[in-house]
Amino acid sequence: MKKLAIEPLTRAAFQPFGDVIELDGAKQIPINLGTTIRFHDLCNVDVTEQGGHTLVNLFRGQPRALPFEIKMMERHPLGSQAFVPLDDRPYLVVVAPAGNLDESKIRAFVTSGWQGVNYAKGVWHHPLLALGKVSDFIVVDRGGEGHNLNEQDLKESLWLTEDAMR
Repeated sequence: MKKLAIEPLTRAAFQPFGDVIELDGAKQIPINLGTTIRFHDLCNVDVTEQGGHTLVNLFRGQPRALPFEIKMMERHPLGSQAFVPLDDRPYLVVVAPAGNLDESKIRAFVTSGWQGVNYAKGVWHHPLLALGKVSDFIVVDRGGEGHNLNEQDLKESLWLTEDAMR
């Protein structure tokens, strides 16, 4: 069984794949007569290629149990895709750089709960990996014409296990 190490999700570690959406370190702007704090410009939504438009969706992810086998990856070549959790529950993120899928560069991250991710255009990633309970996410995605989903099976499965979490 080929195990994949699971790293804590940080902005620096995730930078090659897109944005970490979190309040820590975000620009804060008081609005609404000082009764609200706006956490400003948390990620780069990139969806306009080939006439695309922004979609805001809710995804309800069924929990995955560890060990979990990673057999495939997907990417969206025409737009970014952001996942923002609606509760404080960790979930797993598995990614690889944009371009031809290089299985040796696949990385796995565990969120601290409230962290979201924004996959940059073309970045390979595994579909949603909720943990523990059914989990809801707001997903900001691309709609419109053009083929915006590629899926690829891995040559060799990778396993996410409890003991692989750092």
